[in-house]
Order: sequence, then structure tokens, then C-alpha cells
Amino acid sequence: MASKLEEDLSCPICLDIFKDPVILSCTHSFCRMCVDKSWKGKESKECPLCKRRHSKDYNANFTLKHLCETFLWERDQRSSEDLCSLHQEKLRLFCLDHKEPVCVVCRDSKKHSEHRFRPVNEAAEEHKKNLEETLQPLKKKLKAFKEVKVKFGLTKAHIEVQAQHTERQIKEQFKKLHQFLAEEEDARLRALREEEEQKRQTMKEQMEALIALIADLSQTVRATEDQLTALDISLLKNYKAAVERVQQHPLLEEPRLPSGALIDQAKHLGNLGFNIWTKMKDLISYTPVILDPNTTRSDLILSDDLTTVRGEERRQLPDNPERIEHFYAVLSSEGFNSGTHSWDIEVGDRISWFLGVLAESVQRKGDIWSGLWRVAYNRGKYTALSPSHGHTVLSVQTQSMRIRVNLDCNRGELSFSDPDTNTLIHSFRHTFTERLFPYFNPGSELPLRVLPEKVSVTVEPN
Repeated sequence: MASKLEEDLSCPICLDIFKDPVILSCTHSFCRMCVDKSWKGKESKECPLCKRRHSKDYNANFTLKHLCETFLWERDQRSSEDLCSLHQEKLRLFCLDHKEPVCVVCRDSKKHSEHRFRPVNEAAEEHKKNLEETLQPLKKKLKAFKEVKVKFGLTKAHIEVQAQHTERQIKEQFKKLHQFLAEEEDARLRALREEEEQKRQTMKEQMEALIALIADLSQTVRATEDQLTALDISLLKNYKAAVERVQQHPLLEEPRLPSGALIDQAKHLGNLGFNIWTKMKDLISYTPVILDPNTTRSDLILSDDLTTVRGEERRQLPDNPERIEHFYAVLSSEGFNSGTHSWDIEVGDRISWFLGVLAESVQRKGDIWSGLWRVAYNRGKYTALSPSHGHTVLSVQTQSMRIRVNLDCNRGELSFSDPDTNTLIHSFRHTFTERLFPYFNPGSELPLRVLPEKVSVTVEPN
């Protein structure tokens, strides 16, 4: 029975492997000799298969020709492999000692003296079984690789989702900043225009009053000068009136430009960027600890600003090494191995929560107790947990609405307190030798929020 490949490489007319194949415009291929014989003596040239008429001749199908030549060569090679290269006899036996097929003449030769033989079919069956057993670990590895490939595909898709979501958030944040700057620009330009209008109006009024005074004085000067050029008798008759008219205008001081008449440019431009930046502190917030979505368990979700965690239905997320999947928890994006750090968490009146720090070296896919220091609240009871002391029940009775975590890496102290009552809940002392990541477990679907710190601007002298 011909193989599927052999059928595909066979001419539909002669049913043999293509010889010098040509292709018609209808994409059907035939041997050049076959199609010429089919068209011989016919006025119209039709495809022997689909009967479509062709106005042009065929073209050589070099690709198909190459495939056919390769197939014929490989078939000849396979035929020659079935014969013994020394005796040209069929290879019917398999030498168990030399691990090679042999013919009956080889079996009786000196080379294979006292060797063990099996019929080819029996040896093939036995070796096929051994090969299958040898192949099993590779097949398992292949299956594992395919599963990893699926995970990689999911991760790639998740990266695209993350990028799109992050891009939206970045644009939203900058939109708010742009809006603030645009409104601040409008307000400052409006203040400048108002000052300009006010001072222009003041100067206009003063100029109008000065023009009226100049006109009055000019008229008096002209009238008096006319008297000076009049006849002596006329001058003497009008002298008294002319003097009174002049004396009605006392010699006033020359008007001067009033103080503050110009635009106060220093007020509008002085430290402009700094003043705007100072006002922006009311628009922005700073949170000392940012939650890392790449560490979030699949049934937890973070707020857009990465400060709040709450429970949700389980989602399909990449099983990346940073993710904690067996614990209902999320870590911060930044770890600490030196200095002093503090962060406040709003826990509210929830029935349970778990807060602490996790060592960087802990394998997050399994048991994390070996590197976890945490304080928990569950149904009115506080407990502490550390790698060296295990679980400890605490004597604190009051339920806290906020929890403050203080980490002093240099002194080796981790403390938990209630900032509203200034009450210490518990403190750990340990020589921390590696980076520690803040740990958050909301305990339920209710949100757990890291509180922002108050932002202030100070100016220090050089």
C-alpha cells in the first residue's frame, strides 16, 4: 500500500511518481509527458482533473520536482538497507552480541561464531519495548515542557494585560497632574490679568485727572499771556482779575508715579515652580510600603494605587517564583536590610488579620514559616509567630483599628503597636541577616489598606 506522501507525489494520470512535473493555472500538477499526451490532437487545452480551460501553457513545478527526487532517493536507500552489504542477502536475523542485523550467511561466518541470534521480528519487538521504556522519561520531560510552554503563554498574555493596565494608570495619574497644572496656570494667569487691569485702570484715572489739570492751567496761562500783550490801559483795567485768576491755581507739587504702580513680577514669578510643587502635596500622597501584584495569591486583588488588598474569586495568574500561592497573602514591592522603617495599616473592625515580615530567602511555593515574623488577630485574640519561638498567645485585649509596624534592621527589632492609643502589642528581637519584605494577610475578603504618610515640604539653608 502506498503511503500518503507517495500518493501526494504521484501523477493523477500515470499514477506514478511525478517525472518532470508541470503546474497548470488551476494549480493541478501532472507529468509533462502525461499532460502533453492528454492535450495531443485537441483544440482546447483542459485540465485533465477539473476540466478548466487554459489559454496559456503550463509552467515547470521545480519545487515538486525536488520533492519527488528526494523521495525516490530515500526510497532507494531504504530498499538497499534491507540487504546485507556483504552477501546481498535479506537481513533476517539479529546478532545479540554485535547488536546488528545479519543475513543467514553472516550467521555461519567466522565473525559471528558462537554468537546468539534472534529473528528480526522478535529482536525488533524486544528492542522496541526497551526503547519505549527508555523513551518514557523523555516523554515525561516533553509533557512537562509542554505544560511549561502553556504557563509561558499565560505569562505572556498576563504581561500584556499588566502593561495595558499600568499604561492606563500612568495616563490617569498624569491626566490628574496635567489638569492640576492647567488649573494652576489658569489661576495664576487670571491673577496676573486682574492685577494688570486694576493697575491699568488706576493709571488711566490718574492720567485723566492730570490731563484735565493741564488743560485748566494751559487756559489760565494763555488768558494771562493775552493780558500781557494788551494796551496799558486794558492791562491796568483787567490786572486785578488776572491776578486773582492766577492765584486761584496754587503751585502744586509735580505729580509722581505712585508706589506699587507696576506689575508685581516677583509675586508671580518668584519660586514659581517651588510654590506649585508645594501646592501639589495636597494632590499627591506617599505610601511607605507599596504592595507587589506579582506576589499576590490568585484570590486576592490590589487597588489601582497598590496600597489596598482584598479577597476576590480565584483568577488564573502566572505561577512566577515571586508569587505566594499557598498562603492568603501579598508582599511589599521593596524589602529592607538596613535602617529604620515604619508603616501603618488600617485593619478596621475585621475579625482577623495577619501582618509581619518575610525573609527574602524563603521559598514562596512551600512552607514559609521558617522565615516569617508576624502578629495576628483572630476573633478577639492576638498571637505572635517567629521561626525561633513558634506561636505565642498575647495578653492584649483591645481591638485596634490601626496597626503600626516598626522595623529597625540595625538594632534587630520588629515591633507592632496601636498608634491611636500608643500601646505596644508585641515586639521581636532578632539579628536579621537578610532582606525582609513586609507581609500582609487580610484574613477575609474585607480590604486591608496601607495608610499614606503626611507629606511636608521643608527648606533648609545652604
